[in-house]
Amino acid sequence: MDKIQHYIGGRLTSGTSTRFGNVFQPADGSVARQVTLGTAADVDAAVRAATAAFPKWAATTPLARARVMFRFRDLIEQNAKKLAAIITDEHGKVLSDALGEVTRGMEVVEYATAAPELLKGDFTEQAGRDIDAYSMRQPLGVCAGITPFNFPVMVPLWMLPMALACGNCFILKPSERDPSASLLIAELLKEAGLPDGVFGVVHGDKEVVDAILEHRGIHAVSFVGSTPIAEYIYNTGIKHGKRVQALGGAKNHAVIMPDCDLEKTVDALMGAAYGSAGERCMAISVAVAVGGIGDKLVETLAPRVRALKIGPGTDNTNEMGPLVTRVHLDKVTGYIDAGEAEGAQLVVDGRGLKLQGYEEGNFIGGTLFDHVKPEMKIYKEEIFGPVLSVVRADTFETALDLVNTHEFGNGTAIFTRDGDSARDFAHRVQAGMIGINVPIPVPMAFHSFGGWKRSLFGDHHMHGPEGVRFFTRYKAVTSRWPTGIRAGADFIMPTLG
Repeated sequence: MDKIQHYIGGRLTSGTSTRFGNVFQPADGSVARQVTLGTAADVDAAVRAATAAFPKWAATTPLARARVMFRFRDLIEQNAKKLAAIITDEHGKVLSDALGEVTRGMEVVEYATAAPELLKGDFTEQAGRDIDAYSMRQPLGVCAGITPFNFPVMVPLWMLPMALACGNCFILKPSERDPSASLLIAELLKEAGLPDGVFGVVHGDKEVVDAILEHRGIHAVSFVGSTPIAEYIYNTGIKHGKRVQALGGAKNHAVIMPDCDLEKTVDALMGAAYGSAGERCMAISVAVAVGGIGDKLVETLAPRVRALKIGPGTDNTNEMGPLVTRVHLDKVTGYIDAGEAEGAQLVVDGRGLKLQGYEEGNFIGGTLFDHVKPEMKIYKEEIFGPVLSVVRADTFETALDLVNTHEFGNGTAIFTRDGDSARDFAHRVQAGMIGINVPIPVPMAFHSFGGWKRSLFGDHHMHGPEGVRFFTRYKAVTSRWPTGIRAGADFIMPTLG
């Protein structure tokens, strides 16, 4: 069986690994290949290769790094269909969705091509008498990224272009559930002219994660995943002196106002709740129906959910593919069981879906609950599947309070024709990314992605301007040349005035 290897020092290697994990084909449940599960020694080998490559790469001009990013961007575009096919094969999402993922990742590469502009410092002439002051941003050293299964191309491309353009070396630990795309990314970076050792891939499970968090040669760690793991990554990383950004879970609410365009709102909810089988940290999983809109909303949603076209992701006429693994299918099914047991009204039940020829696949139908209460498990916890819960709220203030008191604050949206309600919502809501008649408000690459509350651990959001700040250190220089030195010693606090 095909074995997926590490990529260290510009070449594929099995390293010291003796353990392997199965990589499944989600549509039929078969084992497609195996992935090498690395060790602390493999992480150390990648760090040593990166450490050796760092001085020369850091000394490369931002323009030279930008040119590598330009070539990398073109290679991604040329290989977009190949990348999308790998995503669909191992994750299960439909090809059109996989291509969209590649495009959103490529946008960050495009942003990183502006490295000469992004890394410019500030200069003040005559900050004091005969004194100039200026600032600069310099790379950290060796950085690492730990990425999730749901976006095996996009999320790594949120991290590594920013790290590399800023002059760092970068080690990627992709999800062991769908690891193959990482090696094509490595191949394209090398073809783009990235020197050996600057980028590495180490596959693995918790053993590799812990080795990354504890290794003294790694200076920063970027993570996307569930909240419990994000909190662990953050606490362990900072304990070992690292800069950490750890993006966690979500329970994204859409507030549906009585004056909304109902048909367009339902269109938006269908894509946001059931696209990619709900395996998105920005999926809408709660619709808060305000006032009397609830009955009409559910009546309009229900037949659309029942009519979802579900099947293998390789068929682009399908709207929803399988879940990533059997274990995850069982987890999502368990949440539906819990919602029914707690008394939520199960309007559309997606459990037990079997497709002819794909009986062992990880398929589940779209599920719709109504009259969900805040104390229920399906409301409080992230399901990460195609399950939409409708909560009833009498007023806008009640709906806003539901969003603001939830432990997660990743993203949220409001659907309304009223500008005052929309502006008030955007101003007062406690979440990092806000949509106004936009169901999945993922910022473009030239802004930054990140949540609030327990959806983010650390001070920096991802990519965009925040990405530059995360992957660099700020240095301020105050300069006076010998001809400007005044005679005698000063024993007071310098004021430069």
